[in-house]
Amino acid sequence: MTDKPADLAARLLLEAGAEAINDEQKRYLDGFIAGVTAKRGGAAPLLPGASATDPSDINRLAQDRFLAAGKKLVAEEESKRKDDPFDDWDALLADAAAGRFPKGNDIFRRKFFGMFYVAPAQNSFMCRLRMPNGILNAHQVRGLADLAEQYGGGFVDVTTRANLQIRDIKPQGLVELFTGIEDLGLTSRGSGADNIRNVTGSPTAGIDPQELIDTRPLAKAMHHYILNHRELFGLPRKFNIAFDGGGAVSVLEDTNDIGFAAVQVPAGAAVPEGVYFRMLLGGITGHGDFANDTGILLTPDECVGAAVAVLRVFIAEGDRTDRKRARLKYVLDGWGVEKFMAAVETERGVPFTRLPLDACLPRPPQQKHGHIGIHRQRQEGLSYLGVVLPVGRITADQMRGLADIASRYGSGTIRLTVWQNLLISDVPDTQRDAAAEAIAQLGFGLSASAIRGALIACTGSGGCKFAASDTKGHAVILADYLESRVTLDQPINIHLTGCPHSCAQHLIADIGLMGVKVGEDMIEGYAVSVGGGAGVERGIAREIFPQVAAADLPPCIEAMLQSYLLQRRPAESFRDFTARHSADDLKNLFATATEMAA
Repeated sequence: MTDKPADLAARLLLEAGAEAINDEQKRYLDGFIAGVTAKRGGAAPLLPGASATDPSDINRLAQDRFLAAGKKLVAEEESKRKDDPFDDWDALLADAAAGRFPKGNDIFRRKFFGMFYVAPAQNSFMCRLRMPNGILNAHQVRGLADLAEQYGGGFVDVTTRANLQIRDIKPQGLVELFTGIEDLGLTSRGSGADNIRNVTGSPTAGIDPQELIDTRPLAKAMHHYILNHRELFGLPRKFNIAFDGGGAVSVLEDTNDIGFAAVQVPAGAAVPEGVYFRMLLGGITGHGDFANDTGILLTPDECVGAAVAVLRVFIAEGDRTDRKRARLKYVLDGWGVEKFMAAVETERGVPFTRLPLDACLPRPPQQKHGHIGIHRQRQEGLSYLGVVLPVGRITADQMRGLADIASRYGSGTIRLTVWQNLLISDVPDTQRDAAAEAIAQLGFGLSASAIRGALIACTGSGGCKFAASDTKGHAVILADYLESRVTLDQPINIHLTGCPHSCAQHLIADIGLMGVKVGEDMIEGYAVSVGGGAGVERGIAREIFPQVAAADLPPCIEAMLQSYLLQRRPAESFRDFTARHSADDLKNLFATATEMAA
């Protein structure tokens, strides 16, 4: 039997920790719900167990629950509650015609269209796209190059979600840019604000000799499900989903809110042998957490439905009053994984299959810098070429050149990676040298030093109001300096992020650098952390130096690396070296080395 709305609301409040609800309070809830219903033209509010004519009512119900508890919604929730941000199309047209930038909450609302007003860093927009599994064809790359040149700054940035950003956009070109992107078979809808971001998948999907499963169909199915279900827009906060197919190049699925990790189940287990996905939940490394294995085992065709069930519980339970605690991690922290998964199972309507992780075969090995260089594909006589992009930036002319190379020497496919570089796939062995030469003529290469191979930098202060430092500029200076002074025989990951939002994921790097202001003069600098990693090297980096001026950073990092080379065990990686020392020991060790170098 279905509860009355007031009874359901009372039950929700009790579950949220409220004291006992008396009859007078229940009558208040009856009146409150009736008022909401009348205000909305008679549409019944969606409560658990009730039906709805508008699927998006699930978001309003979540807001209602906080209001009924006497809490105040944040400004972004109030804005979404007022009306759907996608109803702003006419306002967007008017602003574009007037050459006008948005103000107030309209800045937040434009992000639903993928348009970010980045003042005060720049008096312009940035546009972020959506491309499932990070895959583009040559025609799309050429088209984006034209759009970036005509309406933006003539370049794009590759992001750590295997995505592209067009920058330096003026309001007059916003509509033409948006429609031009759609004409290419792409979209920017929901790529910002409180939405599910670009769905990532293994960059070598379908071509990797060791992969367990091709993630492209799953990423594409998830992408289109999101775009066609309006209740999935307007979450409590942003949300990330990734599919790992067991290939050699990591997609960092354990840093996502939902990570699907392919596993092989051998004969003799409690389920039929074959390839499944394990569900990981709650990754947000900027807050110091990886996604944790839930014990859930899914067939490939169950993944999208399971993700939707997780999303619906998150929509219902995520915090609408505190932006800093509005991510999935904090629901899990409050409820625990078991309670949360029980709610997800109820939402799904079908029991989950559970299997211990140790009943699955170990994941095939990953190559730390397997995203660069020439690598054999599973298809006989073909290879993929991992192109090194300095700090992830490509000019429009370079984009056209890469599209031509992909068409002439490959299948016309370009694959972006979470390491801010790209792969050109399906190149015949007979064409590899010619393709490599053409790539070199564009100013790119297929090889990089151990230092530059996984050098990642977010947009930085040149294009982001939150960033404290010029991360991209400092990354280039740092790499040039270190390459001329330090010789490493093992790959190392160095990530520069401009602020605690950690778009460059500095806490999972061997050396993580977060922008800060240093000294009374507030000059640009970095907090230095070491020892992070993902996958089999999973770990959150520990801060060693809280403030290093940008000018002092190159010699500081050089001294740290030289100290590591002098004191490491045979063939020991930097990550393993830091792992066997306490944070205090590392501070003393590296501080001494830095002072000696000075």
